[in-house]
Amino acid sequence: MPDIPSALRQALALAEQAIGLSDPNPRVGCVILAPDGRELGAGHTQAAGQAHAEVMALRDATTRGHDVRGATAIVTLEPCSHHGRTPPCCDALIAAGIARVVCAIEDPNPQVAGQGLARLQAAGIQVERAEPAMAEAARELNIGFFSRMQRGRPFVRLKSAVSLDGRTALPDGRSQWITGEAARIDGHAWRKRAGAVLTGIGTVLADNPRLDVRLVPTARQPLRLVLDPQGRMPADARMWQPPGQTRIVGPGRADLAALLTELGGEGINELHVEAGPTLSGAFLDAGLVDELLIYQAPLLIGEGRPLAALAPLAKLGEARRWQRVEATPVGQDLRLRLRPT
Repeated sequence: MPDIPSALRQALALAEQAIGLSDPNPRVGCVILAPDGRELGAGHTQAAGQAHAEVMALRDATTRGHDVRGATAIVTLEPCSHHGRTPPCCDALIAAGIARVVCAIEDPNPQVAGQGLARLQAAGIQVERAEPAMAEAARELNIGFFSRMQRGRPFVRLKSAVSLDGRTALPDGRSQWITGEAARIDGHAWRKRAGAVLTGIGTVLADNPRLDVRLVPTARQPLRLVLDPQGRMPADARMWQPPGQTRIVGPGRADLAALLTELGGEGINELHVEAGPTLSGAFLDAGLVDELLIYQAPLLIGEGRPLAALAPLAKLGEARRWQRVEATPVGQDLRLRLRPT
């Protein structure tokens, strides 16, 4: 008998391989098992316009010389039922003779939203949902896609490296390096998840960063955005250099909520913000940050720049509270992920 929980874990691991590849499409993995539990095929979503996970798994089975009629397909997201850049995956599963589909979670895309599973059932295929823990894991892997489909805007992750006393830089702005090499590499892995990376012109003028993904391998680079309402971006800034593209967010587009809606319309699932205290504070004060990604280094700086320049509070009870998602050692530093309570 097929071991569905193990196959779902394998499918989720495959889906992770689509990070930095499949945007704006979701990260999906698929495993096809024979009735006796043998693996017949497996695959994950490719770049936009190329094959989805189910088609990749069917192709893999064909390459291996396996017949998938009567088999079970385990997939991390509901097979699509609409014609986008590629034909519907549910049609491919039906045509291949798949007898059973186990799905971790339904697709939040209004063009799918249960219609894929309904089409499979109408074709006589047995459809099952995964247990809640697997569904949550599948949703977390595609949290930006769910955000864009359900809220019309990207999932916003604000990253910062801070000292034990909450400083991100010396008073003159120097910040290289507060955290160690392991944390910097880990930070690039989180950049890789993003469809776009945003910073402010102040950070560009102070640090001249590249803000690309270079410390971990990736198939695609996130779009680099600079909030520069006064047009101060230097022509020789390192952010203009390849790989990847850079865009200035200029006058008339400085409203952050409107910018997020615009980016959502462009297919940006996750927005990674790496900015100074002014822009970070603006995002936080506006309530637009969905997750804090903080690397805390074991050092004390004293006088220096804060993580965010926030509006003053009248009383401590007004302070915004955050819930810890994880606290993980990374080298000598501590990675904290927090979300609003």
